[in-house]
Amino acid sequence: MFQLFSWFRPITFDMRLLPLLLFCFAVWAGESKEKTKLPSRRSDLERGEKLYQGHCALCHGTRGDGGRGPSLLRRRLTRASDDAALVKVIEEGINGTEMPGASQMSPREHRQVAAYVRSLSRVPATPVPGDPKRGEQLYLGKGECAGCHAINGKGGTLGPELSDVGDRRSSAYLRASITDPEADVPRSFLQVRVVAKSGRTITGERLNEDSFSIQLRDYSGNLHSFLKQDLAEIHRDRGKSPMPSYKDKFTGTELDDLIAYLVSLREAK
Repeated sequence: MFQLFSWFRPITFDMRLLPLLLFCFAVWAGESKEKTKLPSRRSDLERGEKLYQGHCALCHGTRGDGGRGPSLLRRRLTRASDDAALVKVIEEGINGTEMPGASQMSPREHRQVAAYVRSLSRVPATPVPGDPKRGEQLYLGKGECAGCHAINGKGGTLGPELSDVGDRRSSAYLRASITDPEADVPRSFLQVRVVAKSGRTITGERLNEDSFSIQLRDYSGNLHSFLKQDLAEIHRDRGKSPMPSYKDKFTGTELDDLIAYLVSLREAK
């Protein structure tokens, strides 16, 4: 026996209880692991597929091949390295992203969806046409993409960061974003145009807004903050994007190459 001292009095601990405590911990750990075991019955997978189509397919694709969200046709998912992590992502979502949690589902339904998602890793992914090396040259040269987008800390800050865009977006989604940027503008982005009482107009991305003020960054990267009482007009251009369409700038082959390069950009393992 030995004593642990608190601020007020010593606490006596009997070392003979240590094996019992270790046993209880092992049982608890085993039960916790069991709770994240995914179901494998056909009925569970069918239920998981139905839930997936209703809640997940809009972003991840009806076949799991991606869209606004990443493709799930992979054995290793960046945000869900094991089954417990996958269930947690489905239940709670991912903070700071467009991935919401499915709190309306029951714990069993979370595991059924996870089981279905895991089954998608056995579906072969469709190869992406194009040459990534030529695509990189187009990204840096003809497309001038680095003026607005950054990769591994190099480039502009106006557009989204692209270091791991291959993990976050499907090739089909990237193609649509390049040829028709306003087809699916991220919900987190809002273009605003403010007109000061002096007549000065500034257009840019809204960074913050409350009842009394609004902050934005113009498309030259300058930050602005206004009291609303000093503004004559505020226009919120939902669905508008400052990115131009490259549909007519690139040939079909060049577009394939650029997309192949973007798809190759993945999180370092």
